[in-house]
Amino acid sequence: MAKVVHSKKACAVNPLKMSQPIGGALAFMGVDAAMPLLHGSQGCTSFGLVLFVRHFRETIPLQTTAMSEVNTVLGGFDNVEQAILTIAGKTNPALIGICSTGVTETKGDDVEGYIQLIRQRHPELNHIGIVYVSTPDFKDAFQDGWAKTVTKMVEQLVPAGVAPRLANQVNVLPGCHLTPGDLDELRDILAGFGLEALILPDLSGSLDGHVPADFSPTTNGGITTAQIAAMGRSVWTIAIGEQMGPAARALETRTGVPFRLFDRLTGLASSDALIAFLAEISGGPVPLKIRRQRSQLVDAMLDGHFHFGGKKVAIGAEPDLLWSVGSWLAEMGCTISAAVTTTQSPILERLPVDTVLIGDLEDLERDAADCDLLITHSHGRQAAERLHKPLFRMGIPTFDRLGANHLVSIGYRGTRDLVFAIGNVFMTEPREPNPDTWRGGTAHGGDTPVETHQLVEAGWR
Repeated sequence: MAKVVHSKKACAVNPLKMSQPIGGALAFMGVDAAMPLLHGSQGCTSFGLVLFVRHFRETIPLQTTAMSEVNTVLGGFDNVEQAILTIAGKTNPALIGICSTGVTETKGDDVEGYIQLIRQRHPELNHIGIVYVSTPDFKDAFQDGWAKTVTKMVEQLVPAGVAPRLANQVNVLPGCHLTPGDLDELRDILAGFGLEALILPDLSGSLDGHVPADFSPTTNGGITTAQIAAMGRSVWTIAIGEQMGPAARALETRTGVPFRLFDRLTGLASSDALIAFLAEISGGPVPLKIRRQRSQLVDAMLDGHFHFGGKKVAIGAEPDLLWSVGSWLAEMGCTISAAVTTTQSPILERLPVDTVLIGDLEDLERDAADCDLLITHSHGRQAAERLHKPLFRMGIPTFDRLGANHLVSIGYRGTRDLVFAIGNVFMTEPREPNPDTWRGGTAHGGDTPVETHQLVEAGWR
């Protein structure tokens, strides 16, 4: 059992953690025709906007209540009202999702009371869903904001009561560690069993990197509010990641739809558990295509285990991503030499490592000196260069590589591709350069001094 330790430093030197509000905003972006709205200063929204644009390389709908110093002291009702009316008038969204920030939480704005008063004063807004989530950025992290937002959408957008069931409809509540590519893969797996998935939130529809037919100021694709309202008619709910437990329980409480929580879908055993469950609830055989993919994964594991065995890996990620990747690497024969995460989660104690640190990338860099591979998002690239270690990028933000939103790491096919991707990194691990060459001598007998940055670019890390 791992021991979870909090960093005692006075500040984050190279932050790993991202804030709750942008986690909540991203969850709202998985709903079609939605407009996320951060209740706070313009700077809070600008930060999240830049981060998402760099990661997804898409237009990102995100608005702000633009709180000033005076507004913050006097209260933000006028700003919230004006923001909602402006968004409704200019974009006509199906849903406005409001996330609080640190400054408005510190002031103590009663946003839910504001929304009730705004609805009384403006009945023309009755056709627009308005969901508020408390996501102060001075506590918790990205994963918490996502989880709270999904739970709030379930509580406010899914009608309470037991409804007639649709035999082939299932709900999927994915954690924030799943990419749009993962959601597409999961939808294909469910379709193979004749099951139709209602995915909340569904980033595979809105942020999967497609070219839309027409410009939309709101989210373009994803689950609709009508589909969210129909989730009470599903026969099962599949929740993926420990973070989605509260949302799944809230949905069961409101509608009576039972749920199954999968802590991860990366790896042979975890994929087997999913497929066995789908075969059970669908009553049909496992499709030949999926059986073939399992065989391919087993063969990939046989091919790759020579390169994984005994390798030391350092991982910095949100708890559910850390658990998913770390547990799978341990199954492949790797040792997790360092594990750093962003927020508390009960899943952390089950990690195959002595200590899990809730800290930053400086902590990861310090503990990763003897590792063979670093796994974290793009903000870990400087640490990897200083340590001369290869970096495999996973998580948000990944802004210095293309296709991050299409990376698939779940199910048989996704795990197989992950074996190949990381195995290839281990196979191409560069030899250490000659010390004389490394320190400003010449390379291969040439006359030109080789600088450190040139060696890094050449692959020597």
